[in-house]
Amino acid sequence: MTALLEVEDLRVSYGKIEAVKGISFSVEAGQVVTLIGTNGAGKTTTLRTLSGLLKPTSGKILFDGKPLNGVPAHKIVALGLAHSPEGRHIFPRLTIFENLQLGAFLRKDKDGIEKDIQKAYDLFPILGERRNQAAGTLSGGEQQMLAMGRALMSQPKLLMLDEPSMGLSPIMMQKIMATISELKSQGTTILLVEQNAQAALSLADQGHVMEVGNVVLSGTGQDLLHDESVRKAYLGED
Repeated sequence: MTALLEVEDLRVSYGKIEAVKGISFSVEAGQVVTLIGTNGAGKTTTLRTLSGLLKPTSGKILFDGKPLNGVPAHKIVALGLAHSPEGRHIFPRLTIFENLQLGAFLRKDKDGIEKDIQKAYDLFPILGERRNQAAGTLSGGEQQMLAMGRALMSQPKLLMLDEPSMGLSPIMMQKIMATISELKSQGTTILLVEQNAQAALSLADQGHVMEVGNVVLSGTGQDLLHDESVRKAYLGED
């Protein structure tokens, strides 16, 4: 079975600084795969490269059997790869409803768009209750819900989530992680970058530990969760 996403020997540089140093991994349809590691490990750079925002210096990216190297970002979205970025990047002056509509900017199926907006409201009821409110007035957690809902509006085959729990209260973080678990149960394929290694590995089918641009350890989420070196480095255990 061919993986939905295949990354092979990917290298990405900022000028003379190599941020990603030849990593390889894959994501099967229906899986949750997580990249964990400290700041500066290259996780966000990897996602930005997969979504076409950065150009790799070398390596191969195949998505649904098609090469993504050189494909512009909007066409990558059209192929079915959506990115909910670190920092959320919602449109603060637009309403929740308008932000969700923008997530479907490549679609022409009006009835389908309306159904998917309702699905976003079902997934995140607070968004439905405040649909006409300016997105900039939402709390951080509510903005994260909106960013995820907006990414889902493109009907992605693969949803990439970059630091969805960053800066959130423990209660809101639990809500976001519960939503990711719900999306997984619905069959959504997810590539998750998350600083909360415990939460990410608990959800993940597969995990990859990144350090300074390299993948240094890979395994199932459960294996990594119980790996002594991972527990010491990322789960705060002695």
